[in-house]
Amino acid sequence: MSSTPNGSTSDDWRSMDLFAPTEEHRMLHATMRDFVANEVEPQAAAFNRDETFNQPLFRRAGELGLLGLTVSADDGGTGLDAIASVIVCESLSTADPGFALAYLAHTFLFVNNFYHNASAAQHKAVLPRVISGEWVGGMCMTEPAVGTDVLGMQTSARRQGDHYIINGRKTFITNGALDDHTLGDVFLVYASTGERSISTFLVEKGDVGFSVGQKLKEKLGMRASMTAELVFDDCQISADRLIGEEGQSTIHMMRNLEIERVTLAAMSLGIAERCLRVMVEYANDRKTFGVPIREHGQIQRYIGESYAEYKATKCYLYETARRLDLSTSGNRVDADGVKLFASRVAKDIADRAIQVLGGYGYMGEYVVERLWRDAKLLEIGGGTIEAHQKNITKDLSRSPELIG
Repeated sequence: MSSTPNGSTSDDWRSMDLFAPTEEHRMLHATMRDFVANEVEPQAAAFNRDETFNQPLFRRAGELGLLGLTVSADDGGTGLDAIASVIVCESLSTADPGFALAYLAHTFLFVNNFYHNASAAQHKAVLPRVISGEWVGGMCMTEPAVGTDVLGMQTSARRQGDHYIINGRKTFITNGALDDHTLGDVFLVYASTGERSISTFLVEKGDVGFSVGQKLKEKLGMRASMTAELVFDDCQISADRLIGEEGQSTIHMMRNLEIERVTLAAMSLGIAERCLRVMVEYANDRKTFGVPIREHGQIQRYIGESYAEYKATKCYLYETARRLDLSTSGNRVDADGVKLFASRVAKDIADRAIQVLGGYGYMGEYVVERLWRDAKLLEIGGGTIEAHQKNITKDLSRSPELIG
């Protein structure tokens, strides 16, 4: 065993934990293990059934420092990285993907995005409220007629003296409503400010002309996360609510989409892990023809393939997160790649879990039917699987060296 110039041995790399490489990550793992077991898991079924958002639990996440996870300590946050972001979203999703989605929309689509693009004055006014959980935030991109084609968005913002006037509608907005009638507190709103020019605006509950169009109910899954249509009818905001400069939002979007897709992949991983655990436990306990069903070849196939896919996803995800710099862009091919792969794995493993459990898998008691429903969104939200396929092909065609 040889020594390196810094005094470490050449075999030290073998002891590195890919999934928690630092002491901070290990402490976060422990925090999330306790939080999920003691506070997230017990409430998950009820809030899913009632299609309601658990705002007290959300504020509890703020107390634990989870809502400002990627904001520097100097600015009131926790100062952690993409691996920490994955740890949190994966952990939450083993119990309650709906709550995890609300958390993700606030912490990454709003807080992380705002932190990297807003001014110091804007930070001072908003960050304390969103990091504590006093305010629930979201991001407004999708419109009734516009999804992946963001440059085709119809919501517009027109400068009028010291104000902007925003008109349009946004739909499928996570955290858009906190209950049947109450708006979320604060949003980053993407709007057209000219031909092929998209700009970002900070819009708050109470702004004139800003309202909930409708809370969207009876979703297939993610029912503990509130989804709404938001309306901007001559919504007037002061000009100092512009984030960055006019026309900069394409850069804002592209940079933030990478952490969004990595954390959505982490949600898929959490779903896959829980379904695999339920599958294995049931296969050990359930007997048919006098033996545990784990002895039957078809059940072994379901479990074996699920485990291999789960581990492959986990390694790809944490390696992608390790290389992700939250302050820049440039890792799109793997952010897209890992979400494309992970979303399919989650759905497939949840489907196999239902099959292994048979009739019990179809019932709410064993959780997997809820996770199966939740998993489907991850093939659609934050970029469809078709969009990921297009992006990966484009990136590899331009830069084949990325394959290596």
